[in-house]
Amino acid sequence: MSWRSLLCLRMCWAGRMMLGTFSILLVLFHTAAAAACEFGPFPYRATGIVCRMTKPAALLLNQETAQVIQAAFRNAKFPNITGEKSMRLLGRVAYGLSNIQVNDLSIERSEVELKEDNAIHISIKNVSALFKGTLTYGYAGAWFLHLFHSVDFEIESSIDLQLNINLMCQKHQVAPDASDCYLTFHKLTLHLQGDKQPGWLKQLFTDFISFTLKLVLKREVCKEINAVAQTLTNFILDLAANFVRDKDIIVDISLASDPVVKANYIESHHKGIVLYKNTSSVLSDSVFSPSLLTESRMLYFWLSEHSLSSLAAAAFLDGRLVLNLRGEKLQELFEMEDTEEQQKAVQRIFQGTSYNDSVAKVWSLTQPQISLQPEGTVVRSLVAVEVSILLAGEEPLVTLYMEKEITVTVQATYAEKKLILQPVDSSIEIKVFKCTADPSGEDPSIQSFLQNMILVAGIPEVTSSIGSALTSLMNSKRLDLFDIINPEIITRKGYVIVQLDFGFPSHEILGDKSSTCNGDHINKGRDDVLLQHRAV
Repeated sequence: MSWRSLLCLRMCWAGRMMLGTFSILLVLFHTAAAAACEFGPFPYRATGIVCRMTKPAALLLNQETAQVIQAAFRNAKFPNITGEKSMRLLGRVAYGLSNIQVNDLSIERSEVELKEDNAIHISIKNVSALFKGTLTYGYAGAWFLHLFHSVDFEIESSIDLQLNINLMCQKHQVAPDASDCYLTFHKLTLHLQGDKQPGWLKQLFTDFISFTLKLVLKREVCKEINAVAQTLTNFILDLAANFVRDKDIIVDISLASDPVVKANYIESHHKGIVLYKNTSSVLSDSVFSPSLLTESRMLYFWLSEHSLSSLAAAAFLDGRLVLNLRGEKLQELFEMEDTEEQQKAVQRIFQGTSYNDSVAKVWSLTQPQISLQPEGTVVRSLVAVEVSILLAGEEPLVTLYMEKEITVTVQATYAEKKLILQPVDSSIEIKVFKCTADPSGEDPSIQSFLQNMILVAGIPEVTSSIGSALTSLMNSKRLDLFDIINPEIITRKGYVIVQLDFGFPSHEILGDKSSTCNGDHINKGRDDVLLQHRAV
């Protein structure tokens, strides 16, 4: 397996839940540079979605940082190093280091700090690494003697690594800059293999090679970390874009304002505008304020009423608000209670036909109106219901058609990896009623039965079906692989808050993304570096 594949596999392992501390912070919380992105004078008013991660979440994610850093060290491709020095009597002594590899890498601890209105500081303490390779040296003496030798070497090192992740906004997307990278060497000891090497050789090369190697290590390791950060950022951006896209319905999650870095949390603001077939609405009256979110949970999502209403509108325009019931589902709906009134109504509507040979279609005639209130999500819509009998070789016979204005208050919960929508208050008003069993529409028994059936069983069935459909959609985006702990969905006037804690999942959420991790910035070959050191 190539080093690039190993890098990708380790990155994907470290990508559990949020792909490690610095990578996820690069994506979810973009500290945008004012010069790179321009926002209006009141950017919060255009904010449809907000994400806040608190310090406990950053500390948890920091547990994965070591894996990312180890991968950067192990997979950095070190160039061959050459140099020379002039010495009396011996003349010029030239040397070269080749086949440099890292072995026995370990990290003592990793720390993360959120610097208010600044960068994300990551400190990696005591990175112990053993570098191995081949030292080739030769010299041309005053008597024109040319001697060349090769010897294996090992270099013991103890290094501290400091990263200040600065994030820029380019085209309203995050662009990470991890170039503010420092390596502090506490130990760098050269060991030459074999007992026959002259002592002066080790003394000569220790200083020169150590100095040269420090420069190369800093450059290559920091370059690799920066490349990995960019690779992971691009991958997560693609992952996030895919999560909020389903066919022609797309949620614009580009930045709406400069995010905020505080000592206890990081917060990013996104437009949250829904795009449907190249059309979109404009959000200019968002009620978001940072005071609406607390710091007691690990992760918060704030969604505006406008964003949810736009999603419902797009689903309506895309013809998704349609439900067909037949067989057992239809039977459960019409036989919710065993009464004489129910039996008569069913007989008159279905005319003795079995439920398997009948179908009930429910669909929205108008765009649903969404209103977020403390008691739940209030949905209003004009809904049609049509019951048809399927006759062999003939056109379906419509035995019932009705239109009704429905208002329902729904409370949402997420448990056992399922979204559950529970109606807590409902009302209906029949606008149109056509039934072959009651052509005049003057029989109150059928309408009374249908109205009661819709309130007691019909609306719960529809909301349950919508919850199942949304669960399937989210799970198709692999949300079910995340370890979500005690999530809460809280509605308020004009917005909804989703707050939760999380742990690392037991499954690979990314799989083998070798094609993604195999970017040009990682694949580029590094040319050998010529470092000349001359002394009199």
